[in-house]
Amino acid sequence: MTTDVAPDFSTAPAELSFGRTVDRSLVHRAAVSEVFVTDIRPLAEKRVRAAVQLPLTHGYYNDHAQRPLVYDPLLLLESGRQAAMAGSHAHIGLSRGTTMIVDTFRIQLGDLKNLLVGDEPGRLVIDTEYVGRPTRRGRYRKGTVVQRYTLDGTGIGEHEMDVLFLNQHENEVLRHAQRGTPAPLTSEFCDHGPDGGWEAEPGAVGRGNPLNVVLSRHRATPGTVTAEVTPRFDNRALFDHVYDHLPAMTLVEAARQLALLSTGEPTATYPTGFEARFTRFAELDALVTAEAPRIGPGEGRRTLPVRFHQDGAEIASVSVTMTAGSEL
Repeated sequence: MTTDVAPDFSTAPAELSFGRTVDRSLVHRAAVSEVFVTDIRPLAEKRVRAAVQLPLTHGYYNDHAQRPLVYDPLLLLESGRQAAMAGSHAHIGLSRGTTMIVDTFRIQLGDLKNLLVGDEPGRLVIDTEYVGRPTRRGRYRKGTVVQRYTLDGTGIGEHEMDVLFLNQHENEVLRHAQRGTPAPLTSEFCDHGPDGGWEAEPGAVGRGNPLNVVLSRHRATPGTVTAEVTPRFDNRALFDHVYDHLPAMTLVEAARQLALLSTGEPTATYPTGFEARFTRFAELDALVTAEAPRIGPGEGRRTLPVRFHQDGAEIASVSVTMTAGSEL
């Protein structure tokens, strides 16, 4: 799904509120603590504006080895997903039971200085436009979501994703068509990661807390780095509720960590953009591996392609844009 339509975000709604989060069901989250959207207002037909409060002490999104600390691009990505879901339910007419399946997405952030974490929670405003045509029955089945991010009054980046909107029955049909058998659930597996000694060292992938490490058995040759994708199911930022697959955000996190392994400079390199394509669900009951070129230290901005495989087939690709900390 692609579009060449340029969004128009010129209309100003009533003042947004940052006082409290929206109902968690609007953003498909089980825990209130994982909700970041605080307000959602219509701008025009198929256009909304959302307010987001960015946390300062989140166990996942603020656990990074880079200094000075900047806002996590995955936090901005998750905020965009939540804004898109909340807007689709509150103002576009999608039912609460609708699932948004991401086919492709691209997020690109600008100057690192504009992403620095301050003394107070960041006030993020996300303008969203839904591009697509409804069916004859008035339902949206697929489309493109285009977003523009403004942090504390400064534009910081853009996000675009091609999505499918499926009800519960349609999602079950899609899952059965891929597997042919019922998919197991995360609740049926052990919460803990691989045995000690195999999991990547947190510092090597830019993390402090081992709970946030999603790679194990990583290997490096002069030309490539590879690893197994083994997230902890008790990481409630990545697995807020029960899943029957590895969610896209887990693969993006794996791509980020492998990219930092590839550079060998996890404390001096900042991921600032991602472009991803998901061709199949990442199943829970088969090994997922990730592979990327080994590029070593460097300056400026560089892009690293990461590919994911399961059962001999490529299931996803994520390109990671990395910016040297010297830009700060």
